Amino acid sequence: MTSLICGSLAFDTIMSFHGRFSEALLADQLHKINVAFLVPNIRREYGGCAGNIAYNLKLLNGDPLIMATLGQDGAPYVERLNKLGISTRCIRAYDDAYTAQAFITTDESNNQITAFHPGAMSNSHHNKVQDAGGVKLAIIAPDGRDGMIEHARDCAALGVPFIFDPGQGLPMFSGEELKQFIEMATYVAVNDYEAELLTERTGLSLAEIAERVSALVVTRGEQGAEIFTAETRYDIPVVKTDKVIDPTGCGDAFRAGMLFGLTRGMDWMTIGRLASLMGAIKIESQGGQNHAPTVEDIEARFEKEFGYRFV
Repeated sequence: MTSLICGSLAFDTIMSFHGRFSEALLADQLHKINVAFLVPNIRREYGGCAGNIAYNLKLLNGDPLIMATLGQDGAPYVERLNKLGISTRCIRAYDDAYTAQAFITTDESNNQITAFHPGAMSNSHHNKVQDAGGVKLAIIAPDGRDGMIEHARDCAALGVPFIFDPGQGLPMFSGEELKQFIEMATYVAVNDYEAELLTERTGLSLAEIAERVSALVVTRGEQGAEIFTAETRYDIPVVKTDKVIDPTGCGDAFRAGMLFGLTRGMDWMTIGRLASLMGAIKIESQGGQNHAPTVEDIEARFEKEFGYRFV
């Protein structure tokens, strides 16, 4: 039951500034900024939506197939994926570009300054869904703009059901383009901010979007999630945790739970609960791909949380 994951692979360089940006930035001098921040702590993480989703789906013993692009510096990422048993046959490498990279500096107040270089991600439209072979379900996650459009069209033409997950890429598209994505998609998944932007740009209410797809999923952070179908709204509780370390990649972990549940024909409450649990497991560790529970751990925690087994 292969799930095709179309999206970005990226390196995240995360730096910590032991101060506050507000103390270094003068409000009346913002037109001529020239500042440097000393960052004693730095780490590099494997990231990108496709990489994060695939990592979490593999934790569930799912079968992820990544369709993405890497640059001349991408060999370590390929090696990592191979060691994890995640197929790399639909990943293209470009020698004339760097892998997509985010450079994130965080201050003591958790404010962030981020620079993002798309690099090889801009070539994502050269990947073709038909090259993936038989897949049960796909997800169109944040990627190069043209790639997201092409992959959605390919899935629709081939009859491959897919989740449209615009994420941080949503502002790249006009209202009409977003409507076209919705018309082609089987499911739509957004967070609460993205849901507001999606309704604003398309002029469609959440109910109207839900009527056009099999389900609309809206995550709401610590307030859980809502799943809208044409007939019903399911309220999904957040899984509580005492160890909130890093929210990076929680949305991707949630979507991995969705993919796993959908490919196995679970009911919507179980899908939502499993997705919520995967997000909670992720938030308990630093980075998007450093948590490593066994599938038995996940099954046991689900049963403890909800009183039944999902398998």
